[in-house]
Amino acid sequence: MNRGRLGSWIIILLGVMYFFVPLLSTFEFSLRYLRGVYSFEAYRIVLADPRFGATVTYSALLAFATILVGIFLVVPTAYWVQLRLPGLRPVVEFITLLPLVIPAIVLVFGYLRIYNSSSILPLTGAERTTDLLLIFSYVTLALPYMYRAVDNGLRAIDVRTLTEAAQSLGAGWPTILLGVILPNVRVAVLSGAFLTFAIVIGEFTMASLLNRPAFGPYLQNIGANRAYEPAALAIISFAITWACMGLIQVFGRGAQGPAAGAH
Repeated sequence: MNRGRLGSWIIILLGVMYFFVPLLSTFEFSLRYLRGVYSFEAYRIVLADPRFGATVTYSALLAFATILVGIFLVVPTAYWVQLRLPGLRPVVEFITLLPLVIPAIVLVFGYLRIYNSSSILPLTGAERTTDLLLIFSYVTLALPYMYRAVDNGLRAIDVRTLTEAAQSLGAGWPTILLGVILPNVRVAVLSGAFLTFAIVIGEFTMASLLNRPAFGPYLQNIGANRAYEPAALAIISFAITWACMGLIQVFGRGAQGPAAGAH
């Protein structure tokens, strides 16, 4: 028993070292901007750069739009498959897995061929329509994570009983989705939403090829021309991702009570 416990702690320690030693090394390197002393000068330069605030704001806005579109698309689809079309579950799961199999660069080149300025539906001819195309691209990239999060949440509740109870009280489909089902899968939706946010913040390929001022291309451009600022940006990116993971836990704990009461 003691040997097994010791072996478990050794594995955990090795895992922690595998993930945190490179991160600590990057953080230590980011503090060496001034020769001979540790300082946060690289962070000050990054945060003072107007492009940093502009790109983070742009990516954050696109992330929120992507989350809204993803929820609007995934929640009704997963709910209907769970309630009425369980036989189509393998097909839907296969479709939602395709963005993990098809490289992002292939997807964006396909979008450029279909929606270029000379096509029937030109979306790349103006900034706003290109932003719309980029949002749809992000929805596609985040689809595997959003769908599985929502699907797991729906499997954890009795969808059929909740639906029949709501219908017996005269509720329509919009009321059932928004007032009954969504509160019960709030934790799952939040998990998918924050994962989507983390994906959009760091995405490079689609934003770069569509020539949009997102955070991913900015991070790559800084990394190609400077030394210490990219390390600082990497730490900031990790902090944003970890903040998303922490928010999942915070909002998830607060949502478990109301969701359970809705049963």
